[in-house]
Amino acid sequence: LDLTAVRRRNRLEWANAHIRWHLALWRGVLFTDDSRFSLYRADGRQRVWRCVGERFADVNVVDRVVHGGGGVMVWASVCYGQRTQVHFNDGILNAQRYRDEILRPIVVPFIHDHHLMLQHDNARPHVARICAEFLETENIPVLAWPAYSPDMSPIEHVWDALDRRIRQRAPVPADIQQLHTAIEEQWTNIPQATINNLINSMRMRCVALHEADTDWFSDPPNTVKLHILEWPFIVTSLRHTCAIIMLSIQHLDMPHL
Repeated sequence: LDLTAVRRRNRLEWANAHIRWHLALWRGVLFTDDSRFSLYRADGRQRVWRCVGERFADVNVVDRVVHGGGGVMVWASVCYGQRTQVHFNDGILNAQRYRDEILRPIVVPFIHDHHLMLQHDNARPHVARICAEFLETENIPVLAWPAYSPDMSPIEHVWDALDRRIRQRAPVPADIQQLHTAIEEQWTNIPQATINNLINSMRMRCVALHEADTDWFSDPPNTVKLHILEWPFIVTSLRHTCAIIMLSIQHLDMPHL
């Protein structure tokens, strides 16, 4: 995560405000999110050990399918003891679609039935005025959420569990329809105990966030972050207005003058 000092401060304030929440409060939150699932992995994260000069050897190269061979966007939500069904988002999900296709038919009835509070991140459709006004009209309480903090939401780990289950299927999905089916089946197969344990960990997450960002402010990293915006270079520092930066030329990939 690219966390500026302001974002870290906001995260720290949020952690301080919620670190003493009782478990019953966290169990009363509906955690929502969306995630993309691709037919084939295309994140480039596979690592190999190789010798010098063997970078492009066949054994060290994996064929890649453009854009993961296609995929789907999925929305879902979880709470202690319950979960909604997955909802597939076709196309761009703007604020109006978010209200009409997710909030109105899924979130509002579920929250009213189970007396929950809504958590969603700060994506533009979520915080748009038409959605905020709709939720207020429907008397839906919304949990304030720190920006750039997907690591705090339990549902992020549920997505990971779902992805692992899909990849472990034999055979793995070979087309979009099979991917749809796999997502729906494996979503319902995730043990509710797994979700409950993640929600029960919220206080520990707040403690960890508090400690991490408190340590950052008490002892900020000495490493200066460079942002190359254009040529000539514009160098900015997160800690100093002016800085003398000594750079070793062999560690830079700079254009020749």
